[in-house]
Amino acid sequence: MLRAPAALRYGTGAFFWLRSMSSRSEQLARWAHSLTFEDLPADVVQSTKVRILDVMGLTLAGLGTAFGRSVRDAATAQGSSGASRIFGTGDPVGAAAAAFVNAALAQALEFDDTHNESIVHMSSPSVAAALALSETLPVSGKQLITAIALSNEIACRIGSVAPGQFHRRGLHPTGLFAPFGTTYLAGKLLGLSEEQLVNAAGIAGSFAAGILQCWVDGTDSKYLHSGWAAQSGIVAAFLGRAGTTGPTEVFEGRFGFMASHLPDASAPRNFERITQGLGNMWESRKSSFKPFPAAHVIHPYIDALLRLRKQHAIRPGSVRAIVCAVANQIVPIVCEPMAEKRRPRSDSHGRVSLQYTLAEVLHAGRLGKDAYQPSSLLDPEILRLADSVTYYVDPSFPGSERFKGQVKVILDDGATYEAVEEHNRGSAENPMSMEDLTAKFEENASGVLTSARTRQLADAIFALESHTDASALVQLSIRDSS
Repeated sequence: MLRAPAALRYGTGAFFWLRSMSSRSEQLARWAHSLTFEDLPADVVQSTKVRILDVMGLTLAGLGTAFGRSVRDAATAQGSSGASRIFGTGDPVGAAAAAFVNAALAQALEFDDTHNESIVHMSSPSVAAALALSETLPVSGKQLITAIALSNEIACRIGSVAPGQFHRRGLHPTGLFAPFGTTYLAGKLLGLSEEQLVNAAGIAGSFAAGILQCWVDGTDSKYLHSGWAAQSGIVAAFLGRAGTTGPTEVFEGRFGFMASHLPDASAPRNFERITQGLGNMWESRKSSFKPFPAAHVIHPYIDALLRLRKQHAIRPGSVRAIVCAVANQIVPIVCEPMAEKRRPRSDSHGRVSLQYTLAEVLHAGRLGKDAYQPSSLLDPEILRLADSVTYYVDPSFPGSERFKGQVKVILDDGATYEAVEEHNRGSAENPMSMEDLTAKFEENASGVLTSARTRQLADAIFALESHTDASALVQLSIRDSS
């Protein structure tokens, strides 16, 4: 079925001459099947290890939330036997269930990394799926890194075919694109052939889903999408290995993924983004870590406001108005409907509100993992500040590939202060330091792991390529009951 072209290798990378007659899925399968650890650029290896660190910390933090408890309870109620385990608690469940729970928990605080252009949270599903499988079959540290790196790359590339178009339709990119990445990941670890990988990807297209109606009423379902993506990839890979077939043209076909999920023929889409430069150009490099537990497009506004608050010793009670210049594409995500954004009904509702988030930031002077508490959501002073936040669309702002923020604070006495954040902190252009990323991990792991165990887990992740058994990371993530 597959048309195997010649492969040309240059140094540590791999460039594949992809025949135009091959489907996009076949081309991805060919690349994923032949990719080795030695093909990964050094910076991709390093960033993948940091993403593992970040996701594992976030999963531990998610355990302490009401959402996290509900997901864990639901998974264990279905059966408490299996080779894979839930991070932190060590509950034994099947591989698909462990991947589901761990990935969903990592999304619980809206604190996991994001590919800027597609706004897909790719690492929570990939890390959870890879580690769940590592407890069921031999997986070395190098194999784990390779599988996660290829999963993230594929999810980012598919999400870049029509960036911004899915949010407008009320669809969540993570639920749509990450299942494909985790399918190739699981297929890689399970040793699928290229043909089996193509079938698995076709099957994954039937699983891809995720509506955002939860943004209207502040319910939890969005956070399940990372879990669904992790589980879907594992299930699709096992089905592909067993001989179940799936459509070869799952992305570009007449009834394929893009046609079904984005039926407006006038919507721009570029299928070349899926495979162009595959092996040489790493789209996942354009992903950002999160310094704050809120929607990523809000981050530059948070940093700009915190800077103004500190530089000018702004007292929240003296603020008359906060005016934000925004890019048009973020309006339906975090700015409108205005009434919903100013009065969020839950923490999840608040995390996607520009108005409420900036109000809590100005009031508290920070936004950590303990933000968006029920008492804060009802605090009259925070709500007064939320009412003071307005926005306008600035047509000069960049597209979805870059998150820029501009904030103007007007005080009661007429004094006006303004700040611009050209690139969100955590992006390639404005990176978080390793100290910041490690501190975030340590804060998220606190309450579940001891300081000594936290350091031991971090050390093991940073030395992962030297480990023969990647599942040791799961063991180190489990609460020490001694």
